[in-house]
Order: sequence, then C-alpha cells, then structure tokens
Amino acid sequence: MTKTSKISGFYKLGIQERTKIVKEFSGLSDDDITILQSEGLKLEQADKMIENVIGIMKVPLGIALNFTINGKDYLIPMATEEPSVVAAASNAAKIARGSGGFKTSSTEPIMIGQIQIIAENPERAKGIILENKEKILSIANAQDSTLIKLGGGTKDIDVRIISTNSGKMVILHLLVDVRDAMGANAVNTMAEAVAPFIEEITNCKVLLRIISNLATERLAMAEVIMKRGIIGDDAVEGIIDAYQFAVSDPYRAVTHNKGIMNGITSIVLATGNDTRAVEAGVHGYAAIGGKYKPLTTWEKNKDGDLVGRIEIPVAVGIVGGATINPVARASLKILGVKTARELSEIIAAVGLAQNFAALKALATEGIQRGHMSLHARNIAVMAGAKDNEIDRIAEILVNEKKIRLERAKELVKSGG
Repeated sequence: MTKTSKISGFYKLGIQERTKIVKEFSGLSDDDITILQSEGLKLEQADKMIENVIGIMKVPLGIALNFTINGKDYLIPMATEEPSVVAAASNAAKIARGSGGFKTSSTEPIMIGQIQIIAENPERAKGIILENKEKILSIANAQDSTLIKLGGGTKDIDVRIISTNSGKMVILHLLVDVRDAMGANAVNTMAEAVAPFIEEITNCKVLLRIISNLATERLAMAEVIMKRGIIGDDAVEGIIDAYQFAVSDPYRAVTHNKGIMNGITSIVLATGNDTRAVEAGVHGYAAIGGKYKPLTTWEKNKDGDLVGRIEIPVAVGIVGGATINPVARASLKILGVKTARELSEIIAAVGLAQNFAALKALATEGIQRGHMSLHARNIAVMAGAKDNEIDRIAEILVNEKKIRLERAKELVKSGG
C-alpha cells in the first residue's frame, strides 16, 4: 500500500495513537519511540556537546502532515514552542495536494571558505593566487581524504578584491563540496591549511580563515500552485497584495520572512542542524541585493491560480555535528531522507507552506483567531478538560474573548 501523509483527524488522536501511525509510516523501532518520548538526549551526552552543562531544555516535537514533495509523501518533524506552526504547515500542504504538492530542486552542496588577505598590491596578490590555483586545491583536498572519496572536496576557488575603511583587501573563496555534512569543520580545516601557502606565495598577511554562512552556492528551491477553485479568488488577490506589501516595505518583509522561518527553523532544529547558521544565511540572502526583501514570490498564472516560489541557502547535514543527538537521528528517520540535498529541499517546501498559511490567514480572517484558538485549547487542557471537551471549551473561550485559566476551570466544572 502506498504511504500517505494525508491523515484525517490526526490532531484529535491521543499521543500514543499518533505515535503508532508515525512509527508505521517511518519504520521506527521501539527504541526510536523511547528516545523521542522519554529518553532523548542524555545529560552525559549533552555534557560532551557544549560547555558548563547543568541540564537539558526540551522543546515540543510535532509532526506536520499532508506534504507531497516531488511526488513523494513525507511526515515532517518540527521542533517549536509556538502554537499554530505545525497546524498551519499541515493545512497549507493539504491545500497544495490539490495541484500535486510541492516541486523542489537544489544545487550541489557547495560551502564557501573565506581567507582574508591584507596586501599592499591587491591586484598582484590576486594574480599570484590564481596562478597557483591547482596547488591551493591540492593542499585543501589533502585535509579530508574521506570527503574526497565520497566525491566532495574543494572544487574551485574565487578571488575578490573588496574596499573597506581599512583599505582594499583580497578575499579568497574556497568552494567546497561537503556532500551530506553541514561542512563547517571540513571547510575551516581547509582554509586554515591553505593560509600559510597563501602567505608564502604572496608575501602578504592572512587574517581570517573561516566558513561563510551566506551559502549562495548551496541553494534549495520550491514551487507550489494553489488552485483558485480551492482557496478562492479573494484569497489569491489578497495574498498577492500582501506579498507586494513585503516587496515594498522592509518592516513588513522582516515579519513576512519570520513566518517562513517558523517552519524552516523548526525542521532545522528537529534534525539537529545549526539554526543560527541557517537563519543568518537566509536573512543575508534576503538582503543580498542591498535591500531586504521577502524570500518568497507570489503571482497568478494564466488560469488564475496562485503560484508561490522560494529560493534560499540551506546549509544542513544528515551526518556530523549535533545530528548525533538521538532525537535528531529519530527525526531524520521519520523523514526518510537519503541526502542533505533532499533535506534542504524539504526545508524549502516547508518554508513556502508556512508562508502561504500565514499570508492566507492575514489576507482573509486574520492571523489572531487561529493563534487564539490553539492558545484556548492549551488553556482548556491546563484546566483539566477531557479529550472530548477540549475543542468545545476552547471555542467558548475564543467566542467570549476570555482565554483565561479561571474561566476554563469554570467551564470544566459546569460541563461547558
């Protein structure tokens, strides 16, 4: 039987029922379930990851449903503390199924290692570096034989001269194919190894030698068509107008992109990747033309349907780094991804879905009612509502505009 991520009434099920569905879909073992729900990251493991460890902070891990990406169904693990994010992504993906879901693509996993060179004659230094390109590649690739065997390694170099308040500087870029890793350790090691040779051949001083998190060579793209017959003409026009607002106003563009990052950061965190690196790279990419802009585009096609696209740098891995976290390993197993590129494309699709959901809510009923409905459900649970009472009590709280624990307790006591 073909696996499907379209699961009706999933949110109404208890945790153990949901777990059973995800377990069967993803082929999780009993040990995986134990890791996800009780054991997780152990204190002694955490102590090896960062300094001065005294505890572990847990974040809710939810599953976004309905995603079809390049014809394949996925369940999406999302780690977030914010209500409505998982539900919004699931709802957007459900609508997208009406046109076949999301279409995605990506470039090769090339990361950039930067070497800063202080030169009295920048043009001369640039020329010497380019003349020694093959030797530079050889030195860099000698640092990681495993990466080379996997088909990765430094593939090319680029040399730029930039103007600064301290004068002109020569910036050497190592373009490194990091395969299925995020790549920071490999790239930094290569940059460090190349630096002495650069100083030797140019007779110049090398300063910084470090990866760039603006991964413009490592892009993920996603596209979706939202049928006007499903979402309505008003929603189509409203979303396009909301998008144009973001194009023209950086104050709106930041919030527009924050909504996108609600989805992106959730899956990056769930899979044990570097949220700060991805966020910095994405926001840098949004401003790369000199003006901060939205990361998505929305327009109508000839049939009047809404077409959305996203293109973002996504530096994530499925090996190394914090992906050793057992919960991250279980999340990757739920996704069933085989390469870092596949993961990056899923992340792009989730970001696009999240953006659509936010814009649709803003352009139609407004964003706040959805947020308040989920908040009210949480308050009902805290008040002791039974499973069959939660939705009804939450609806009363929202309609009364009294989403308070005391009122919820009154409703639970009186039977609603």
